Amino acid sequence: MSISAQALLYVKGISPYVPGKPITELAREMGLPVERIVKLASNENPLGMSPKARAAVTAALDGLERYPDQFELIRALAERLGVGQNQVVLGNGSNDVLDLAARVFLSPGRSAVFSQHAFAVYPLATLSTGAECVVAPAKHYGHDLTAMRAAIRPDTRLVWIANPNNPTGNFLPYPDVRAFLESVPGDVAVVLDEAYNDYLPPAERVDSVAWLKDFPNLIITRTFSKIHGLAGLRVGFAVASAELADLLNRVRQPFNLNNLALVAARAALDDHLFVAESYQLNRRGMEQIVAGLKRLGLEHIPSHGNFVTFAVSDGAAVNLKLLKQGVIVRPIGGYGLPNHLRVTIGLETENARFLEALETSL
Repeated sequence: MSISAQALLYVKGISPYVPGKPITELAREMGLPVERIVKLASNENPLGMSPKARAAVTAALDGLERYPDQFELIRALAERLGVGQNQVVLGNGSNDVLDLAARVFLSPGRSAVFSQHAFAVYPLATLSTGAECVVAPAKHYGHDLTAMRAAIRPDTRLVWIANPNNPTGNFLPYPDVRAFLESVPGDVAVVLDEAYNDYLPPAERVDSVAWLKDFPNLIITRTFSKIHGLAGLRVGFAVASAELADLLNRVRQPFNLNNLALVAARAALDDHLFVAESYQLNRRGMEQIVAGLKRLGLEHIPSHGNFVTFAVSDGAAVNLKLLKQGVIVRPIGGYGLPNHLRVTIGLETENARFLEALETSL
């Protein structure tokens, strides 16, 4: 009997996460020059990383022989969010803290609830523990909180909510989210994934962290990968009650963030100008791409993130034609949307290049 036959059956049944195609991979496959390729597939910040974060990384290069110390970033986050330092848990990207939550609450014989078309890491994290996935039907491609509440079973121990949702961009008004939390049994943990909340218009934002006082079963996750431009350094965090944060820290790897990631994230927190520029660039780019899609007669899902998901006749075929022109977007057939593609908002020139390539690919 082979060694692979000894692996846990629920692990063998997992379909691995497929990331957005790297620029270098497409260059190899299509024989294209790297500089001619536009990547709009992974919701990265087209402005790059925060300048303050870049300077902090350069200054920290001399200390890489030392093990990381998370204290400064945790203290800064706690002060910014108005919580105790014992309520902040750092992750190697927010995916890491999602996995921590699954490891704390899920196991064979338990279940987790999430929405159809929700972030792919939710089923991955759930299945990796041997727990069962309970998928609630989507409403207009987004979360249907009524259906999700009805899907909670006696064996459910975790509910995943992305707001805004990836890959569809849907947004749940915060009063609806709070009403949902009030209806969930207190022994069921709820993860509120706010990876894209920095792109919300100010009028739609709510201090959800303040809800932790009312909902001890709530875990809020956020990331530095999006508006702060630190996707390659992998920095995310969770905020929860001290009791839940302690549990997450018990299964967290001791040095899950490296020194460069820590100092970059700490500096990025104070780069308010860069965040404002990124926000405004995203708003203008969203208008540019949506207008282009309408001109081409293509339907799109209204988005509250830094990407737009739109419908085509054949997602795989259109994606291949775009790749041949050096434009990388994200096919999302794995999310149950085979005739949709997701495009990240880029620089004005990148957006224009995408729209030109798309027009010849339809």
